[in-house]
Amino acid sequence: MTTPTVLATHETRGRLHELTVIDVRTPGEYAGGHLPGALNIPLDRIQSALTDIRQAADRGEVLVVCASGARSENACRVLAENGITTATLSGGTNAWAADGHDLHRPQGTRAVWGMERQVRLAAGTLVLLGLLLGLLVHPAFQILSAGIAAGLVFSALTNTCGMAAMLAKLPHNRTGAADLDATLAALRRR
Repeated sequence: MTTPTVLATHETRGRLHELTVIDVRTPGEYAGGHLPGALNIPLDRIQSALTDIRQAADRGEVLVVCASGARSENACRVLAENGITTATLSGGTNAWAADGHDLHRPQGTRAVWGMERQVRLAAGTLVLLGLLLGLLVHPAFQILSAGIAAGLVFSALTNTCGMAAMLAKLPHNRTGAADLDATLAALRRR
């Protein structure tokens, strides 16, 4: 298994025209803004796109991006385990935008909150709910808050997020099969 090359935004900008860029965020996040020319293949759909990504990697370098870099690292690891060499963007689309580079937004789509923001909302809401129910109904409800706290610690230690995986399955974060098929067809044409 090889370690993915990490490209800084200034390195990527000069080479963007020669890279096949795969954005592994949810379709809603992708609609909120992505690198020019990026194709959206959500992290949970990478396995079903291995053949097409391998063919793209055989034709040229593949750059995998997400919001901050964690999901793209996970995607690069899966791809490397399947013999596909990739690069990742240091800091993801957040760093790209922070460095003043344009993000493209598909017309006719609506943006949703980024996954990290969705996780913070869900976790915060569940912690408050557990505390309130513990005060107003029964102290045992505080176990909910403790469970969320334990999940957040585990998430930080393993660089994974079970809550993000669950939230990614919500309808506003999902891509339809037709959307993925169109993306894979575009990937094959590159």
